[in-house]
Amino acid sequence: MMRPSRLLWLGAGLMLLALRSTAAPLTKPTDFDENLPLSQAVTQVNPDRSITFRLIAPDARQVAVVVGALPRTRVAYPMTKDAQGVWHYRLAPQAPNLYEYFFNVDGFRSIDTGSAIPKPQRQVNTSLVLVPGSLLDERKVPHGEVHGLTYSSAALNKERHLYVWLPPGYERGTTPLPVLYVYHGFGDTESSSIVQGRFPQIMDNLLAEGKMQPMVVVFPDTETDSTGAVPENFPRQERRKVFYPLNAAAADQELMQDIIPLIEHRYRVRTDAEGRGIAGISQGGYQALVSGLNHLDRFRWLASFSGVTTVTVPNSGVAQALENPEMINQQLKNFTLVVGSEDDVTGKDINGLKQQLDEKKIRVEFHSYPTLGHEMDVWRPAYSEFVQRVFK
Repeated sequence: MMRPSRLLWLGAGLMLLALRSTAAPLTKPTDFDENLPLSQAVTQVNPDRSITFRLIAPDARQVAVVVGALPRTRVAYPMTKDAQGVWHYRLAPQAPNLYEYFFNVDGFRSIDTGSAIPKPQRQVNTSLVLVPGSLLDERKVPHGEVHGLTYSSAALNKERHLYVWLPPGYERGTTPLPVLYVYHGFGDTESSSIVQGRFPQIMDNLLAEGKMQPMVVVFPDTETDSTGAVPENFPRQERRKVFYPLNAAAADQELMQDIIPLIEHRYRVRTDAEGRGIAGISQGGYQALVSGLNHLDRFRWLASFSGVTTVTVPNSGVAQALENPEMINQQLKNFTLVVGSEDDVTGKDINGLKQQLDEKKIRVEFHSYPTLGHEMDVWRPAYSEFVQRVFK
């Protein structure tokens, strides 16, 4: 006679076997028909500047393409599946620009697996598509070079990475060039200004038009991932209270101890304050403010594009500098603040700082972009205007 324990074990095994036999087996996704040109399955910009979005997802039940940079401006367009299992939607002709989009596949947010331009992010969830016809294009002009540098940061005790843009003809020159340090925003990477901002293309085209001075531009990583300052560890409501101050202090040490010495050793750049500028976007705008005003002896040019400011994230060094308006006016040749009029992320920061500067009679160039929010459609033109003014 079988013991009760064995009966229980046998019963459990039979139940597990039954569950396994009834569960639907996982299968690999259906491949696109290799006998057809791949152009029938990938997103493309058409000659009339319309955009045909496509996604291979034969087994999906419902797919939409969601276009737009901000939650309030995004539009979801339902897509149609063809006989090959490719979902498609043709968007009406668009103005020249770089657009953000993603797919909603049965409730799952997906990048465009058929696109070569994912948006640079710490957690990638968006794709990019370029409609040509603007300053963002790669025109037939002399082109600069983008260098990627990996270096050892003594301040952070880790290996780090940054990008450097060199103007066309740099290798043939002998005169030291001014250098601009540009910090990216929260959740982005050191390649964001290169890929999404298209700052190299903007500068190539501006130089070809004689609208800016040759300069070296450095794109560090704003996120230090230092102890206690890893951005993914903080909910949104804790970032200003804890994360931004810790990260900004670490990034400032890295800039002064590691990055500036590295650039001045590796490249032919000026080492005087008048030949050095700093700028940043969003969180990077806070970094520019902190480093720029804590080291007024090191920079003459300072810009914050929709930046977090000390209105919501106090910094003792910045507060001390603001108590000496004459020194700021004497040291800074240009202090620029930019914001979109509908910015609900850092509008309070920038507008509040502008009011403080006005009250203290600190000179500032301020520009608000009508109808725009916290987005690249503010930061690209703002960057373009700033690089045309600096080092002159």
